Amino acid sequence: MFESILCEVTEYDPGVLESMIGLAVEIAREGREGRRVGTLFMLGDEDAVLARSRPLILDPLLGHPESSRHVTNLNLRGTIKELAQLDGGFVVSRDGIVLSACRYLDAAAALGDVPLGLGSRHIAAANMSAVTKAVGIVVSESSVVRLFCHGQLVGEIIPELWMMDHAAHLRGAVKKEQVGELTVLTPNPRQAVTAKKDDQPLKYGTNA
Repeated sequence: MFESILCEVTEYDPGVLESMIGLAVEIAREGREGRRVGTLFMLGDEDAVLARSRPLILDPLLGHPESSRHVTNLNLRGTIKELAQLDGGFVVSRDGIVLSACRYLDAAAALGDVPLGLGSRHIAAANMSAVTKAVGIVVSESSVVRLFCHGQLVGEIIPELWMMDHAAHLRGAVKKEQVGELTVLTPNPRQAVTAKKDDQPLKYGTNA
């Protein structure tokens, strides 16, 4: 699953990244208690992310054993879905250990390249991914999941086909992958290069 996005983010273990994306998609599609939920996860470069963020409340994950805080732990996934209703984001180690919840990300503004129309949660994830080596995974309240790497939007997961026209924010040439009912969009630089070549005027021989 999500092979096209995994190809965009090669710095991290694909198993951990896929688990994180799967959890984000679950939150996006299920919501909580009948309402939509938005949240964000910063995966990897955890020391830098923790240094550039601060807790909004007493950390509810503090002191629990690492085995209980790994993203593959089913009990943890239920806890994350509950905590996702609160303000702030999650910091996750590159090994998939959820280190902290409900954190305010304090990355410098205007470093990430965020398409118009996306809100503060996306801006925070993009900026943090620009100043660290972390990957930002954002769950929108519109049920779309977006990934940011090196300050750039590198993937969108859209739950319904009818949302494509107004929910997609990737610019330029885009590659589309269907995962069940989900549509996964990623940049397609190869198609962009081909289109650019096709747009070039024909050149004829010149006098020597």
